Parts: sequence; structure tokens; C-alpha cells
Amino acid sequence: MTKTNPDKITLSQEEIALDYLRRILLAPVYDVAKETELTPLNKLSSRLNNQIFLKREDQQPVHSFKLRGAYNKLSHLSEQQCLHGVVAASAGNHAQGLALAASKLGIKATIVMPITTPEIKVDNVKRLGAEVRLIGKSFNEAQTASQGISEDENKTLIHPFDDPDVIAGQGTVAKELLQQLPHADVVFVPVGGGGLLAGMAVYLKQLRPEIKIIGVEAEDSACLLAAMEQGEPTDLSHVGLFADGVAVKRIGEHTFGLIKHYCDDVITVSSDEICAAIKDVFEHTRVIAEPAGALSLAGVNKYCQTSQGNESIVAILSGANMNFHSLRYVSERCELGEQKEAVLAVTIPEEKGSFRKFCQALSGRGITEFNYRYAGSKEANIFVGVKISGGVEERVSLLQNLTQSQYQVRDFTDNELAKLHVRYMIGGQSAENKDERIFRFQFPEYPGALEKFLDTLGEHWNITLFHYRNHGAAFGQVLAGFEVNDNQQLAFFRHLKDLGYEWQEETQNQAYHAFLSNNK
Repeated sequence: MTKTNPDKITLSQEEIALDYLRRILLAPVYDVAKETELTPLNKLSSRLNNQIFLKREDQQPVHSFKLRGAYNKLSHLSEQQCLHGVVAASAGNHAQGLALAASKLGIKATIVMPITTPEIKVDNVKRLGAEVRLIGKSFNEAQTASQGISEDENKTLIHPFDDPDVIAGQGTVAKELLQQLPHADVVFVPVGGGGLLAGMAVYLKQLRPEIKIIGVEAEDSACLLAAMEQGEPTDLSHVGLFADGVAVKRIGEHTFGLIKHYCDDVITVSSDEICAAIKDVFEHTRVIAEPAGALSLAGVNKYCQTSQGNESIVAILSGANMNFHSLRYVSERCELGEQKEAVLAVTIPEEKGSFRKFCQALSGRGITEFNYRYAGSKEANIFVGVKISGGVEERVSLLQNLTQSQYQVRDFTDNELAKLHVRYMIGGQSAENKDERIFRFQFPEYPGALEKFLDTLGEHWNITLFHYRNHGAAFGQVLAGFEVNDNQQLAFFRHLKDLGYEWQEETQNQAYHAFLSNNK
């Protein structure tokens, strides 16, 4: 130990790590949690030229690893803290893990959930014995409310990841893994707030320093990557909502302190790549992983594209609390994530036989989707999905072949506007809306949300286009068009700010101009 002043003692990094090792080894998580299986993924191993294993935290009583950290934290509370009860904000796995852990220990648990939380999640938490209070329209509002309850009612606030006892509880996953596969080469761990990665990394690196630890983040919620670049935890301006279990704006202070010392690398994956990993998990285990749960396997798929091969690789399947209605989205997007489908906009002549000639130009490739509507006498835009098997290289070759066949073609495979909305709206061009501006919104699912939207914007500007598609999450995706002339812009954007929703302007998006606008 190094003394910095008579009142403060600073532990060295080695002493901190040894303390976590002791905490993990002594964590009493098996009073309620179970040791989960390590499942070999034989078909995927053959495809990726590595030995791939899946650590099955979906097998926990609440189908998530979160039970470990919650129970370990509660088991260290004082008798007085137990009498007053605990409180937490969560709309997902932390809520269920804490509810079950509290029930097991006879502690009263209060869970604050946003009013946007799907009813099935609310019912699950109540069934496990916790009191649920629906407060706020977002996690941040629920979290603020939980802090107020903690102060007003003298309840202990249980953080979902940034707490040493929680981190140690999650670290027990690593203890099991090392017993099951002592010679693992690489371990991929999903990252939200960093509790699982921190706990596993500090354990594994002390016992096997040569093992490679890789954190995997959703590319639209990469708070760890941002912290690595800045050298300290930093707030993201916004987070994506598909992988809601890891939708965290800021990495934890405790977790980052461990991760920066014991994690070898951080990679990010897209929503499409996560969907492909969900499909892989299902095909090998018949388990439907939640998006955050499949995150690490998506990272494995990406890593193996450039690795040397012949490594023993473990992915942590961190949870399987999937909202059933989200499966529609996963099914639509998984082949894009596997790079087995290309989404294209192609201009073809408006004449008999054009579709047949276009199919011939695909050289036998199958069509997965075809959207068309008559729009003029000379040419037409088609929105088409095409099966491919050779990944990016084959997609490039397909585009070159179509261009050589005198087709005007645009690749929308990576265009979110095209994949989320435009594919369902082909033929909606309007010649009259010269002042039309297009915006994409993340739209909260709570009573009165649509009325708020219309009250704020619809009474002041003409809505020229509106498309909404919900996939069973707390937030839906909305595409909306407004007639806004130059003189109205300042007032319009002021109202957008008052609306308070996440938004992105798409007026210049090529997919919009190809299919929804005549302002070429």
C-alpha cells in the first residue's frame, strides 16, 4: 500500500485485482444462481475455422447473468439495510435478477420502470415478488425517480453494474468458464455498463494472463469505445434501442477502471450482425437470444473474418429475455447481417419484358424482395432484395455486373432509412411537395405519445408523409414528412426541440429521393 496522506490509503492496481479475485471466489451466488453449460457450436466452428463455445447464461432462473451480481450485492447488505429494503431502476434483466435475489433473501425490493416498459416485463418482475412503480417515459427519468425513492424512503439503491459487489458477482461466470475450458484462447463479452466484462476480465487475466479478452458493443451504443478514446468515461449523445440490454450512455467508473487494465480490445457490431448472431444461436441451441445476449457471438463472427483460425473461442450468451414481437425485425435483418442479401435500388425501362431482362442480369441469383409501382412512361425505380453467398465481394461484383448491363443501380444494403421504412412505402412519390422535409424519429410507446407528436407539430405544419413500424420494443421507428418553407425553418426546429424525441433529418437520403420524392 502507498500512503498519499494520513487520512487516505490508495490501493495499487495489483491489490485491487487481488481484492476482486477474493470477492469472486467467495461470492455466494450459487444460493440462487446455477452453473451454466458451455456449449460447443460445431457447425459454426467448421464455418469459421475455430472452435466456438457458448457460455449459456440464458439457463439462469431469470434467463440472464444479472442474477449473479444482484444476489451478491444483497448478500453483503447490513441487517438495517435489509430491513429498509432496496430500490433499483430497470426495464430489463437487472429488474428480474434483483427481484428474485431479494425474494430469496426476504428483502423487499422496489423496481422503478419507465411507463414505456412492455407489460410482459412488468408482470415478470411482479411475479418474482417485487413492487413495481411505473415512472417516467425513459430509463433516465426512472433512474432519477429511483434515486429520490432511495433518499425519501431510506432504501438502498442497487446499481445494475457500477458496484464492486455486483462486478464480483458477474465475475463468477469467468470462474466457471476457466473450470470448463482451462485453455480458452479468446473470450468475447458483451458490454453495456461493463459489469460483466470487468468482473470476468479481472478474474481471467490474473489466473491466465495470456488469454485474450474482447469486449463487444452495439455500434450505436458504444460507450466503452468512447471512454477508451477519451481516456475516461464519457456520455454518448444518444444510444440505439434495438439491443436495449446494453443501451447505456456512459460506462461505469468502477467498471472502466478494471476494463482499461484487463481488456485487450473492444469491437462494435451492427444491428444486422446481431440479428445474424441471434439466428446462429437459434440454429445451434434452439434458444432465442435477446439482442444484447447475442452481441458477443456477433463479435466472434466479425473477429473470425480476419483471424488466423484454430483458436478456442468463447462467447457469453448473456440473456434470452426476447420480446416475441421483435422476432419479425430479426427475421427481416438476419440475412443482411450474414451478408447473404443485398438491397438495391435499380432504374429499369418502363416497357414489356423489363423485369424478365433484369432477372436475367442477376445471373441466377434469387430475388428476396421486389417492390415496384408505375411512376411514368419511360422508366421505373424498383426496390429489390437479391440473395448472395459471397459476402461483400459478391455484392460488389453484382453491382458491377448490373452497371455493365446498363442499369442505374444504388446499393442500399447499409442504408437504415431504406431498410426500416422505404421498403414498405414504394410508390409514394408526390409531385406537389417541393418544400417537403423528411425526418426519422425514435418514438416512445406510451399512451398519448402520438397525440403529443401531433399537438407539437401536426397543428402547425402539414404532415406530408408518415410511416410507423413497431417491433415490440419500448420505442418504435417513425418516418415523417413535413411541408416547411425557408421562412418557417427556425420555428419548425424550435418545435422539434420541444418535442423531446430523438430525431434525424433524412431529406437528402438517396433512398428518399429514389422512391418517395419527385424533387430529383
